[in-house]
Amino acid sequence: MSKVTTIEPPVKAKPSVDMEVLASLHPELMDDAYVYVHCHFDNRWQDMLIRIWKTTFLVDRDSTTKAELIHAENISYAPVWTLIPDRQPYTFLLIFSGLPKSCRVFDLQEQIPEPGGFHIQNIRRNETDVYHVDLV
Repeated sequence: MSKVTTIEPPVKAKPSVDMEVLASLHPELMDDAYVYVHCHFDNRWQDMLIRIWKTTFLVDRDSTTKAELIHAENISYAPVWTLIPDRQPYTFLLIFSGLPKSCRVFDLQEQIPEPGGFHIQNIRRNETDVYHVDLV
């Protein structure tokens, strides 16, 4: 008789802050060197796990230029999962490299080898490059 073993995904209750990456974000460059995306998730479930892949980009709709994910706050990088509070709203911050000055509309795309990646289309560019998106 064979034994079935269940493997639980690695879970991190609260992602740590990478101080080295944070220290490299020079305040005098923040206005035009980075794009900040505050992600809001209305969690209606229990024991919900989320994570972000390093293959998450902001994609310019006109030129298909990609801004790379530089840093994530309050969410784990795959393959580690973040357990979020039951039935509570949850927010996390993604920091990307700058978009081309010509960019007017872009998409947030988590390009991953499985279903369920984040994909928010047609985000209108603003002067501050700080955005708030709702994830469904």
